[in-house]
Amino acid sequence: MTLAAAQRGRVRRALGTHWYAWTMVAPVVLVIGVIIGFPLVRGVFLSLTDANEANVQRDIGVNHIPATYKFTGLDNYTAILSDDVFWNRLGWTVLWTVACVSLTFLLGLTLATMLNRTLRGRTFYRLALILPWAVPAFISVFTWRMLYNEKSGLLNKLLAGGGIDAIPWLNDPTWAKLSVIAVNVWLGVPFMLVTLLGGLQSIPGELYEAAEMDGANPWQRFRNITMPGLRSVSSTVILLSTIWTFNMFPVIFLLTRGGPGDATEILVTYAYRLSFVDSPRNFSESAAWGVLILVLLSAVAVVYRRALRKQGEVW
Repeated sequence: MTLAAAQRGRVRRALGTHWYAWTMVAPVVLVIGVIIGFPLVRGVFLSLTDANEANVQRDIGVNHIPATYKFTGLDNYTAILSDDVFWNRLGWTVLWTVACVSLTFLLGLTLATMLNRTLRGRTFYRLALILPWAVPAFISVFTWRMLYNEKSGLLNKLLAGGGIDAIPWLNDPTWAKLSVIAVNVWLGVPFMLVTLLGGLQSIPGELYEAAEMDGANPWQRFRNITMPGLRSVSSTVILLSTIWTFNMFPVIFLLTRGGPGDATEILVTYAYRLSFVDSPRNFSESAAWGVLILVLLSAVAVVYRRALRKQGEVW
């Protein structure tokens, strides 16, 4: 029996034995294929063309204008990768992602460790710290934009009360970058807090008691019990937070729209700008940027997974 025949036999046996499970999963697979698969394939196809708003299929009144764009192969990718715009955006996007994920994880871990102890009002503190997660992101961002207003914002009014000059939070490149990072960290801490707190509560208390009886100080207990116990949880949330932050469109676009100038423009906001803001709208180049973002995040996920496998944390 050939290898191909053996594989077909295993597939038939699996389908015959688990037909009910496959039947239940099929609608989900179909929905995912329609919602995710078709747009993805369409995006990859457009990235290999010269499609823009002047040559795509469209209707003007009763007149139907057919598409006239052409297949151009990898020309869009060659143009993007040879342009400093891509590398500048990529550098800031990586810096933005690393800063946000690092600060979010450290603050989430600190707060989770504090709230894992018995203290008065712990339930109130938990609810208060989860509040930013409960409020829709666009409302939170608009609120922060009002706070950052250079002339009438609360932050500058507080500084003025102390005799400090107003800070151009969103009008200076450096301050704008710090401002968007602060807002994204504020939005991301509740997720880290909840997941890490769940991980802390899954660590057996007997381990801490035994370590304390053996004379281990708080730092030694944290390093040798808490961190290894959180490894599986933290590895997952760090990867998810990296993917979300890398593609965090709402915070950047609603707070600064990539400004001042292009100081806070990340890859995903620039791809959006090409397709929906700039004129003429360049659908093919925007799609190519989207595909490159997908490739970069997939590469990060693969490398991260291999690193976890070497440490024995396979998921």
